[in-house]
Amino acid sequence: MGDVRCVWNAGALIGEGPIWDDVAGAVYWVDIKVRAIHRYTCATGDKASWPLPEPIGCIARRRRGGFIVGLKSGFALLDRPDGPMKKLGSPEPNLPNNRFNDGKCDAAGRFWAGTMDDAEKSQTGSLYRLDTDRTWHRVDGSYVVTNGPAFSPDGQTIYHTDTLGRTVYAFDLAADGTLTNKRPFVRFGDGDGHPDGMTTDADGFVWIAHWGGWRVTRFTPDGAIDRILELPVAQVTSCVFGRPDLDRLYVTSASYGLDQEARQAQPLAGGLFEAQVGVRGLPTLLYDG
Repeated sequence: MGDVRCVWNAGALIGEGPIWDDVAGAVYWVDIKVRAIHRYTCATGDKASWPLPEPIGCIARRRRGGFIVGLKSGFALLDRPDGPMKKLGSPEPNLPNNRFNDGKCDAAGRFWAGTMDDAEKSQTGSLYRLDTDRTWHRVDGSYVVTNGPAFSPDGQTIYHTDTLGRTVYAFDLAADGTLTNKRPFVRFGDGDGHPDGMTTDADGFVWIAHWGGWRVTRFTPDGAIDRILELPVAQVTSCVFGRPDLDRLYVTSASYGLDQEARQAQPLAGGLFEAQVGVRGLPTLLYDG
């Protein structure tokens, strides 16, 4: 299912966190281990990259301009990818081995991001909500590796990934940001790889990337498999809908940890892919802080 092509053979170590910028007509995404922000402009195919001084796990646009990012050291604001950085602080000053991983904004303009143990051994990761007044709140834990989140079209459900636990959870999301009714949404089997980043489409279906599974799967709102998008790389990390009609799925991937034989078998590992999947996505939401 889907016409897939690699639009940027970037060779990213851990490509992650794609977002759609409708103003620039571009997909922004990050390479965590290389410490970089990438931008792919869809209409022209132009590519740009900017280095950062530390690992970056996630990025989102701000309504007033610039970006909010999740770094190893905590939350920060960027006026532009190559511009000055204003650090907001860390919710985990007592956990120096943690870093932020995946994150997204909700319809209320809040930024949700998860932390993880960078060594992927200890259950020190948590899910945080950064409110529009720039205060943060720990809302769930504990995880080794967090991923996601994603939101239902009505904004009343949030999905969040326990990657090493091979489980994606759903929560009821109240207007004030409170989470209740945590329940398993999807569990991955041994042959499925591990659930990674995800997005939702306009029909409320959830697209989940498979780290080690060579694919993205579209799940119905009740957690059943609807369709599978196969990729030519094993470590599929996340996805977002882009283009003016939100009718293309952009998928990030990783080359991290692949030996020479695996790299030869996957020459596009770490690339950014574009797929025609026959459905439309939801707009990438903005941070109001």
